[in-house]
Order: sequence, then structure tokens, then C-alpha cells
Amino acid sequence: MRRTVLALSCATLLVAALPGAASAGSIPAAPEGTITISGAWALYPMVVTWAEQYQKLYPKVRIDVAAGGAGKGMADCLGGMVDIGMISRDVNPAEVEKGAFWVSVTRDAVVPVVNGANPALTTLIFRGAKREALVGLWVTGETTTWGQVAGNDVEARVNVYTRSDACGAAETWAAYLGKKQEDLLGVGVYGDPGLADAVKRDALGIGYNNLNYAYDAKTLKPIEGIRVLPLDINGNGVLDDTEDFYKTRDELANAIATGVYPSPPARDLHFACKGKPTNPVVVQFIRWVLTDGQAFVPDAGYIKLTEEKLVAQLAKLGSN
Repeated sequence: MRRTVLALSCATLLVAALPGAASAGSIPAAPEGTITISGAWALYPMVVTWAEQYQKLYPKVRIDVAAGGAGKGMADCLGGMVDIGMISRDVNPAEVEKGAFWVSVTRDAVVPVVNGANPALTTLIFRGAKREALVGLWVTGETTTWGQVAGNDVEARVNVYTRSDACGAAETWAAYLGKKQEDLLGVGVYGDPGLADAVKRDALGIGYNNLNYAYDAKTLKPIEGIRVLPLDINGNGVLDDTEDFYKTRDELANAIATGVYPSPPARDLHFACKGKPTNPVVVQFIRWVLTDGQAFVPDAGYIKLTEEKLVAQLAKLGSN
């Protein structure tokens, strides 16, 4: 598990137009302290970016960020192991009963991925994949060949991969297919990078990844060796112009932001704490994320929440 440790301060620059934001001259002095964060691979790159930018402003608070899956993030925060859990799925009622408090901080999506040398790739890119074919791969097992996915006569067998760790990507992908993570078929692989690598090494492989593990952060194109499998959203057997938005990360991000890409597998990403946070170091960092920190969301490959949702999340934090 990759770990990034950054020294950061806790005072924030707040947007006065949003509820709970500090007015000019009322920003508190930056205390020293530590914030610990763990959880979803989906949020990890974004949180590292937020941490780096926050460090430039306030270099006196240490922030420890570790990826390991949404399940680990929730377990860690409820167990008091970390201050913030990164969560990439819905927070369920059982977790709320155990004391989980959460706020949404950004948005992204899960996408199906295939190998760049897939024998049916040309047809797949032209037609996209129907949801029914994907259900047949991950749920019923009735889809077994690439010809069944692409709607042609390619007889090569599909090698299906899924996540082995409790994670938001698998739960979100399963929700799109009408199931839960434990219902998904396939060879289990740990983590977003691991799943992308498994598909990259297997010409007949198919998996799913969070948006920022399917596209290269520098070129904004799909990671070398894999392709994002388009979804035939309307099920008409061809990828219409209105469904063709996978060439770059920014095109897909725009489709997510405008609601063209379905939800699920598009979803909000959250910070979770054990109870409403009272530590000012933690509270002020979360407020910064929901205000000034939103300026870094698009370039990091994520989608901003609406102003209305941001207002609602700040209101949940209250005035402390």
C-alpha cells in the first residue's frame, strides 16, 4: 500500500459566500497537529493533490494519506485508527448506526476496461457494450466469449477480473449491474492499480477501474495498453455520437458532470469520520476542501459538486 506523508497546516481560506465560511479577518491562526486519512483508491489521487496544495498555504500540520479501499477507510475511521476515511460508495445505514458521519467532497465514476489488443476491439469501440452483456459477464456467467459482448463471431473466451478488496469501485460497478460486490464473478485482484495491470497483461481480460486509474494523468488518454470500454447506454447496438465520450479523461468527466454517463457507475465520493468531527485541525481542512480546495478538482480529473451540494455539506459540518 502506497503511503504519502505530507506536512500541512490546519488554518483555511474559506469562501465567505458559503454557509459556515469565515469572513475576512476571522481566519484562525494555524495550530500544529496531525490529520490521518485512509481508504478509497478512487479518492487517493485527489486527496494527495489537496494535501500538497494545503501544504503550500499552511506547513505546520502533518497529514498522513494512505490508500487501501473504501472498506478499510470506513473500518479505520469507525475504529478510531484515522481521522478521515475516504469512501467511494454510499454510506450504509449500519455504518451510520455505528457513528459514521460523512460529507461528499467530489465526484467521479467507474468504467469498464479491456486490453488494447482485444480481438474484438474495433467492434467494441464502434458498438459499445450493452448492460445485459456485462451482467452476463459479472453476474450470471452467461456471457463467455468476446463475440457475445461485441455482437460478432469472435470466439475468444473472456477473462473476467474483479476486486478482491472491499471497495467502492466494486460496490458501485455491482450497483450498475443490479447487485452487490459479493455477487460479482471474476478473478479477484487487489486495488485499482492491480486490476488495471491485470487487464493490461491479458489480451482477453476485462475489468473495471475508477476514472483516474483508467486514464493517464499527463496525456489524459487511456493508460497505455488498456482501453475504456464504451457503454451502449440506449442499447441500440451502436455507439451514438451522444454516447461517444471516452477518447480523453476530460470528455468523460464532462459526460459525468452533465449526467450523460449513468449513475451508477458515476457516484459522489465522501469523507467519513467517527461522529461529527470536533478537532479544529480536521474540521478546518474539510472546510477548505469544500471551498478553496474545489479549485483543484477539474485538473485532478474529478468532477466538482454543485454549489447547492457544497452548501449542504458545509451546513452538515456546522459552525464549529
